[in-house]
Order: sequence, then C-alpha cells, then structure tokens
Amino acid sequence: MPRAFPPSLFWWQLGVEVMLKRLMKPATGVVIGCAIGNFVSATPMVNSAFGVFLLPISEEFNWPRSSVSAVLGIVAIVGFLFYPLIGRLADLYGPRKIVLMGNVLFAAALALLYFNNGSLILFYALFALVGLTAAIPSTVLFNKIVAGWFVTSRGAALGLSAGLGNGMGATVMPAVAQAMILEYGWRGAYAGLGLVTLIIGFPLMYALLRDPVTPDGDMAGGISAEDVSHSFSEARKTATFWKILLAIALGAGCMTALFTHVVSMLIDRGYTPGAATQVLVIFALVTVVWQIVIGFLLDRVQTPRLAVPFFLAALAGLILFVSTESFPLLLLAGGLMGIGLGTEYGVLPYFTSRYFGLKAYGVILGTIYGTIVLTLGFTPFLMDTVFDVTGSYDLAVIAIGIALMIGAILLWTLPPYNGLRDGVATEINAT
Repeated sequence: MPRAFPPSLFWWQLGVEVMLKRLMKPATGVVIGCAIGNFVSATPMVNSAFGVFLLPISEEFNWPRSSVSAVLGIVAIVGFLFYPLIGRLADLYGPRKIVLMGNVLFAAALALLYFNNGSLILFYALFALVGLTAAIPSTVLFNKIVAGWFVTSRGAALGLSAGLGNGMGATVMPAVAQAMILEYGWRGAYAGLGLVTLIIGFPLMYALLRDPVTPDGDMAGGISAEDVSHSFSEARKTATFWKILLAIALGAGCMTALFTHVVSMLIDRGYTPGAATQVLVIFALVTVVWQIVIGFLLDRVQTPRLAVPFFLAALAGLILFVSTESFPLLLLAGGLMGIGLGTEYGVLPYFTSRYFGLKAYGVILGTIYGTIVLTLGFTPFLMDTVFDVTGSYDLAVIAIGIALMIGAILLWTLPPYNGLRDGVATEINAT
C-alpha cells in the first residue's frame, strides 16, 4: 500500500476546507466542490488512467491486451444500467449524501483492484464493482447539484465544474498513476488511486457541497419560474428527449472513438509518435477549454441552435484531419474536433435542465448519460473492427462524419427554450 499520503494530511485538509467554507459564498463552494468531485470521478481515475495500467497488467498475467481493455466495456455496461437508478435516488433523497457515500465506495472499489490474483473472472468482477460504485459519485449528480444552485449563470457553472474537474483530472491522474506504478507496482497504484480519491474527495466535498433548496426548504425543482419540471415518464415521451439523446450519444461516442485513435492513425500515415501526440494534446486541451466556453455562451445566447455550428466545426476538423499532410493544419484539425467534443459534453446537462426542469433531472440525465457512456465503451472497438476487416479507418471516418451531420440536424430541430413548456406539454398530451 502506498505510504505517500500520511493520515495527518486528511485532518489538515479537512481544517483547510472548513476555513474555505467560511470564507466563500455557498454557491461558489458548490462549484468548487463539484469540480473536485469530477476530479476524482470515473473519467480521470478509471478511463484516463487506464492506459498506463494496460501493459503492466497484460505482461504480468500474460493476458492479451484486448482481454485487459475489455474491462472498459464492462464499466460502460454497468454504468448504462445504474446511472438512471442513481439519478432517481438523487431526485428522491438529494444528491449530496449519495455523492459522499459513493465517494467512499468508489475509493474502496479502486483499492480492491490491489487483490487481483491473475484470475480473469475476478479481474472482470472487480471492475464491474468499480463501474457500479463509479456511477454513484458521478458527473450526473454533480450536474444536478450545480443546476439547482444556478439559473442565469447555469451554463457557466456547469461548464466550470465539469470542464475543469474532468479536464484537470484526466490530465493529472495518468501521470500520478504512472509515478505510483514505478514506485509501488500496478497493484499499489490502484490502491493509491483509491486513497487519493478518498483523501481529496471526501473532506472537500463534505465541506463544500450543499443540496440546492428553495425558500420553502424543498429540494431543487422549483428554484426558477423558467424551470417547468417533468417526470422521467413525461420527458421520455417527447421528441426533444430522443433528439438530445441521439445527437449527443452519436457525437460524443464517435468523437471519443476518434480521439482514442488519433495517435495510431497519424503514425500509420508516417508521423512520429511525438508529432501525433501533439495533435492529441491540442484535441484534449481544446475539449476542456471549450466545455467551459460553451457554458458561458449558453447563458448569453438563448437558443439550442447555438451548438450546431460547433458540431459542424468538428466535422470540418475531421475532414481536415484525414485530408491534410500539413502539420499546422493537423493541429488546427485537432482544435476544431476539440470544439465539437467540448460542445457535446457542455450542452447536455444544460439542455436537460432547460427542457425538462430539475424535478427528475437526475434520472433523465442519468439515462442519457448512461447511453453515452455505453457508446463511449464500444465505439472505439467498432472502429478497430472496421480497420481489421477493411485494412483502414476510411469507412469509420465516413460513419463519424455522417453521425456528426445527423447530430447537427437533430439539434437544429430542437424547439426554442421559451416555447418548451407548451411544446413539451403538447407532446405529452398527444401521447
């Protein structure tokens, strides 16, 4: 077990965060607390860090790499099944207590990976547990908290908490995991990540997170007159729900699959690993920054069609990526594709709150997010399958381009925010 985090650090940090809580406004603390929660959530701790564990685990047990990486599909399936349930529990009982409990369980599940003994069945079972517990302190619940605290600046708050938290975590945690592997081995590194998740996450979130409340003391759902809340049953009967789900699932799933293949595709074209990595870094950094930018824009441009040009920017970046041999233009392509992916992640929680309100926000967003997680788990596999069958990624690239165009069309047909009450009611009554 790594010893880099002495128990005294927990109490020192708890004292610091109690002091910060007294110095800052509650709403500011909520954004910071949710950003910290995202920092130690599944994306940084599991998905982003997994690459540095792949080879050590594969080599120790002499497993094929595909057998090891299959755990990401397991995590995706478990998330797809449990995100709606966790969201529903947050709608009923409030997200804060569920997040705090989930942080402890997720940290424990990560640490349990230390005990893998070479059994592939045990390995998959442990990662299924990781996927289940990761669905509890998830972006879905952090978005629910932030959406309930903010109205006029909701987009910016959502973008900051998710963009900064996930982005910084995805950047830092692979390096932290690699350092732990060198010092303690991959088992110790997973135990260390569990410890980091608990020590950083629990005291900070305990001190800063607060469930949103109305003046009457009710949970979020009636904070703003503009938020007309609907049940999940009502929401899923509307075309708007399915347009958002399909547009974001297609866009995020396909662009993430492309993101995971940027380096290999460029190396196949003769670029050095260093040059290919530079394009990937631009892609990743712009995704993080643009998720924050789109949040600010959503607060100021009151139409869902704002997202359409940025989907098309991703399409332009894709075309440029596969057609140019100029390295500066490849960097531009990475930036354009980052704009698209940042937009897809940024608009989802905002659109969900504006169209369906906050009463059943957890289960609605959990259902959509779970579907997206499922696509994230399998689109890279499908892309590699196309390559294995055809010898190139050309058909996969064409499919990604078509998916982005379909997503842009679906977003263009969304009703205006100001008309959502009548539009949703009409759709529900018609069914």
